[in-house]
Amino acid sequence: MGNKPSLISKGRYELKFRGTECKNCGHPLDISDKYCPNCSQANSTKKLVLRDFWDEFFSSLINYDSKLIKTLYAMLLKPGTITKDYVNGKRITYTNPFRFLLSLAFLYFLMFTYNNRFSSWDKAAENFNGKIMNPSAVSFDVGTGQLTADSTEMRKQTEKALQRMDSLGMSDVPATAQLKYLDSIGVFSEKLAQNQANKDSMMLANPRAYFDSIKGNSGFIGFAEKMEFFSKVIRHDTLSNFGEARDRYGIQENFSSRLAFNSTASLLRVIREPGSFVNTTISKLPFVIFFFLPVFTLFISMVYIRKKYTYTDHLIFSFHNQSLLFILLILSLIIDTIFNTASAGIFLLIFGFYLYKAMRRFYGQGRIKTIIKYVFLNTIFAFLALFVLLGLLTGSVFTY
Repeated sequence: MGNKPSLISKGRYELKFRGTECKNCGHPLDISDKYCPNCSQANSTKKLVLRDFWDEFFSSLINYDSKLIKTLYAMLLKPGTITKDYVNGKRITYTNPFRFLLSLAFLYFLMFTYNNRFSSWDKAAENFNGKIMNPSAVSFDVGTGQLTADSTEMRKQTEKALQRMDSLGMSDVPATAQLKYLDSIGVFSEKLAQNQANKDSMMLANPRAYFDSIKGNSGFIGFAEKMEFFSKVIRHDTLSNFGEARDRYGIQENFSSRLAFNSTASLLRVIREPGSFVNTTISKLPFVIFFFLPVFTLFISMVYIRKKYTYTDHLIFSFHNQSLLFILLILSLIIDTIFNTASAGIFLLIFGFYLYKAMRRFYGQGRIKTIIKYVFLNTIFAFLALFVLLGLLTGSVFTY
């Protein structure tokens, strides 16, 4: 009798408020049922008061704190144990691995964006005069898209390079002869810059006619020509959407033209607001992780194909390890902020050792096998992460 749960409860769960039928689903209840076994709603007929909300709020908060402490303890001090317990059915003790990872990811990237200087990039972009200068004597104006070249400086640098090749015996033709030939075909004239200037003038003088001349071009070259056109007219006429360009220049409504306009507008916005762009991209990373880890888990499943674990078991293992990585990175951010240092490398080394121990304990294989699989999976992880990051950056540039 001593092991039987007590029927005595406080507040809205007192016996005098118990019912014999669930208010939510109508399932028959016993006086001993604190919750409906069918839908889990509390078995109470008492009218709610403000105190009931407070009591339930603090009760759930304390309950979550208890789970959180146990999760952190097992995760930090017993690599692989938390996953083994969770897979074997001991789940009520720990927090949900999916929600836990998502919460940590949001917290880390929120702290990361708050604790950086990306916002100063926008101010730097505002003060930027628009000209990118380069030792090759070519300059590009970001504001106008104008390309110019210093023919005198270009000739000097070419002459120096050809003389260097002569001294190394890399060319059978004397440098002076090569310079004369380059002069004869107009390399050192300002023809390139002049051609670009003429092209820009044609775009702005009669945008309708110019777009009509390129709209039939297909493939990558045709798409690039449309982007070049939109780049000019967006800055010149301050266009805000494709509808304005369509009405003003008589552009036919189609997917290619709309995509070229939107991509160009996004790219120009990235140039104007680089800091905001980086922050926006980082804010997408928690969601990207939830698509990335299931793909990576496929490789874990293949490597441990002989183990009697399901794909979901491997995924839980991935989520637990990624959660620990975020915990360590959050600690690193806190330490770096307080002591003005860079500790991320140390915490990444700690995570590397932890991951090895977690793989050994969860999958139960020897050192040699674990090390080989550890190296292989981390290599796959690095390649996949690089591919996903490049895809995210590229997609963000054209959709910002």
